[in-house]
This record gives sequence, C-alpha cells and structure tokens, in this order.
Amino acid sequence: MLYLDNAATTPVRREVLEAMTPYLTHAFGNPSSHHTVGEAPARALEDARERVAGVLGVRRGDVVFTSGGTEADNLAVKGIAIGALLDRGARHVVTLPIEHEAVLQSAAFLQRVHGFDVTLVPVDGSGRVDPSELGRALRDDTALVSVGYANNEVGTVQDVTALAAVCRERGIPVHLDAVQAAGWLPLAGTGADAISIAGHKIAAPKGTGALAVRGRIPVEPLVHGGGQERGRRSGTENVAGAVALATALELAEAEREADAAAVAAIRDAFIARVLAEVPQARLTGHPVHRLPATASFTFAGTSGEAVLLELERRGIVSSSGSACAAGADEPSHVLVAMGIDRQTAQTAVRFTFPHGLRQDLDAAAAAVAASVAAVAP
Repeated sequence: MLYLDNAATTPVRREVLEAMTPYLTHAFGNPSSHHTVGEAPARALEDARERVAGVLGVRRGDVVFTSGGTEADNLAVKGIAIGALLDRGARHVVTLPIEHEAVLQSAAFLQRVHGFDVTLVPVDGSGRVDPSELGRALRDDTALVSVGYANNEVGTVQDVTALAAVCRERGIPVHLDAVQAAGWLPLAGTGADAISIAGHKIAAPKGTGALAVRGRIPVEPLVHGGGQERGRRSGTENVAGAVALATALELAEAEREADAAAVAAIRDAFIARVLAEVPQARLTGHPVHRLPATASFTFAGTSGEAVLLELERRGIVSSSGSACAAGADEPSHVLVAMGIDRQTAQTAVRFTFPHGLRQDLDAAAAAVAASVAAVAP
C-alpha cells in the first residue's frame, strides 16, 4: 500500500523515538519539581525550547509547547486577540476564508463571546490573497491578522513576508499557521509575530506542537492552573513530546532544501501525468506557489469519496482534504472560497507525499486514471 496522505499525519522517525524514550522511562520526573528527579527533565525541556526557537528564528522564551497545531492556533488567535482587547480595547480580527477550522472557529468564538468583528479577506482562484486587499481590511482596532503559510487542502503558499510587511506598517501583530509549512518552507525570517507548528506533520508523535509569540505581544492564557510555560499554558509539560518535537523539527530543517526540491520534481511529474490521462482532472491551488509535497485535484462528474475508495482498492491511500473535516457532508470551504462550485468541490482528492520520497509515482497516476474511469458516469 502506498500512503499519500502525509498532510494528515506522518509516522514517527526512529531518531525522534530514540530521543524521547529516556523521558518516558528513567528520566520521568516532573520538570517543575524542586528535587533531583525533576532536574534532568527540566534541562531537557529548556534545551528543546532552545532548539525549536532556533529553527523558528525566535528567542527561547517566546516558545510555548502545546498539544498540537489546533491548540497552538487557538492560543494564538484567542490569546493574542483577547490580550489586545484587554491591553488597548482592540476588537477586530482579520483572517482568510480558506484557513484551517482551528483558526476560523477561534475567530467565530471571539465574535460570538467577546463581540469581536471578524473580517475574512477574499482569496483568488488559486487560494492566494493580495497584500493590498489585506491592507484595506486593517483598522485602527485590529487586534490580530492570522494567515496560513500554506493551505492544508490545496497546498497554496502565501507571500507571507509581503503580508507581514503590510501589517507591520500598521503595528498589527501577525500569526502564521505554519502547521503544513514546517519541514517544507523556511520558518525563520517571515516577519510574523507568532507562528504555530504541529509535531505529527514532521515525524514527531501526535499530541505535540508549539506556538512562538514574540515577547512584546500580550497573550491571554486559555488554560489556567500551575502557571507553567511562563504562565501562558498551564499544565505539567510533556517533556518527551517537547524533545520529540525539537528533534523532528531540526531533522526536517536540516533536510528541507534538498528534500523539497526532490519531492517537488516528483510531484510535478505526477501532476502532469494525471492531467494528461484524466480528462476530468483539474489541478486546484496555485500552479507554482504550492507546497512541494501537495497535488490536489477535482474530478468533475464524479464523487470524491468514490474515487478515494477505488484508489484504496488499488493500494493508494489519499484523502479528500483536511482530516479534521473528514466525513463532513458539506463541500470544502477552501475550494468554495476559491470560487469552485459546490458540486465540483465535492469531487476533490488530495495527494500529499512523504519526506524522503525518491521513487516516481507512475503507478499512482495510473491508479488515479483507473479509479476515476471506474466511477465516472
């Protein structure tokens, strides 16, 4: 079986498992304990924080370890927005209609519970936002702009440095959801004020993640208790998870440029063959500014779920989009926001490739052609 759903999750690397194992066994102590059993875990936690900060291009104290990307996005959007509300009365959030539900539902929560205004800046047919359009959406009371570095469904990559520059001119903080970008795109030097990542997208275990927020930005905690993570996220820290995240992130960053170039070449050959052999196929997302490991299509006149079943019968595992929305009857909000009609949006299939991919995907492309032919009327 060929697993082509790596945007949903990835297997844990051997090096990551080996790095985290001591903190699940003999170095098991609570890092907040003031005795010798807690000393090694405390040192490991701060070392992991330093390593994550190095890849993200922030200071060690800016990094908050979380349970994953969803929590990191929630803390960024709610925490920074409520912090701005308390600090200067700001009550406006700007984001894009194609963002992950963790961002969109956090913005909706702010609107429903705290009376925020939420502006969704439209994107073009490739899923990209124009920096000037973003600029026009900003107000004096804008608390936060939250943008995905790379879209989780179609792989479109935003011009994040240009977007951050527009916001910086107005003194408005920018949160970058980099959950899908980590390991494929540079994370340092984007100009963002906050950045969220998830471990299970880069070969660390599920339930690991981080949010980096530059120290000058007030963040209201969402989880209260013992005051861990400098008061921004209470709860006994997952030391093994933090070590795993740091190890996976450093490995992915070290391999990123060579890996991205190799995988992108295979991706382009796969896309070309699918478009040549499947008349119904339409590539979604930006044709150039896209993640190296993502190829997403619609197959007009079919059912995306039926195509997926046929693909799995032929040994190819893929998805119709975000795993967080799997089983939903509604078409992808991402594709609809890009101007694709709802019926066509329900024919979407996403292929996401692993790090280290070196073989061609001719057999996978042939399986796509056969699967679409099998379900087409």
